[in-house]
Amino acid sequence: MERGGGGVFNEQIFIRGVAPPFKKSGRIKLKFNPKNETQRTHPLFPFHNNKYNQNPKPCPLIATSKPGEFKLPELGLDVDVRTDISSYRVFEDGLLSDEISDIRSLWRDDLVVFLLGCSFSFEEAILAEGLDVRNISEGRNVPMYRTNIDCEPAGPFSGKMVVSMRPFNEADAARATDISARFPRVHGAPVHYGSPELIGIKDINNPDYGEAVTINSDEEPLFWACGVTPQVALEQAKPPFCITHSPGCMLVTDVLNSNFESK
Repeated sequence: MERGGGGVFNEQIFIRGVAPPFKKSGRIKLKFNPKNETQRTHPLFPFHNNKYNQNPKPCPLIATSKPGEFKLPELGLDVDVRTDISSYRVFEDGLLSDEISDIRSLWRDDLVVFLLGCSFSFEEAILAEGLDVRNISEGRNVPMYRTNIDCEPAGPFSGKMVVSMRPFNEADAARATDISARFPRVHGAPVHYGSPELIGIKDINNPDYGEAVTINSDEEPLFWACGVTPQVALEQAKPPFCITHSPGCMLVTDVLNSNFESK
């Protein structure tokens, strides 16, 4: 898992992403207006207006490349998407065929890069407010789960949302919600609090991706939309060839997290 001080974390996938309605439950009311959030456009990347993105919560698109282009100078002068991620997943006909650390030998002139914002980026702001981000304090990859939340179909792509989870007590969950809502380009506010069974999660201690973390007796799980969602859509669409990041293995850019904060 890659981390770096202050840089934006991006989830890389060579495919168009897949947005569900906002779900809320549990004991707190999450302060989030999905309509307003999806209409925000970051000044660094005005081209990527989310009004064209049918699923801006799990797939907040922040950059794309031209066909065959693997350098993204707007994100960092030396960014090379073929080598700068610690682990890649290769899919063929919708099935995972390999997991490797370098994709230069697989690169093709017809590949297009789609970069999605990652929730690792807003963790910096949550930590700055004195909250415990459990996956960081325990040195683990964030736990991620498949849910029963439908995403909005986009062409051949459809599927259920994947979420990441960080546990908080009720007061801290409200604070974490307010903080992350300021970062819509990296998944923004949570989509669900408490009662994981309501979104199709049968065992909170057995994540589909990442690693389980401790949930204390006074805490409930707080869930954010996750950029692993497109990998579920790949299983449905079955494109002949696609490369993604491995869950929890992100591209670290030179863009500061603060540049993606809505003031």
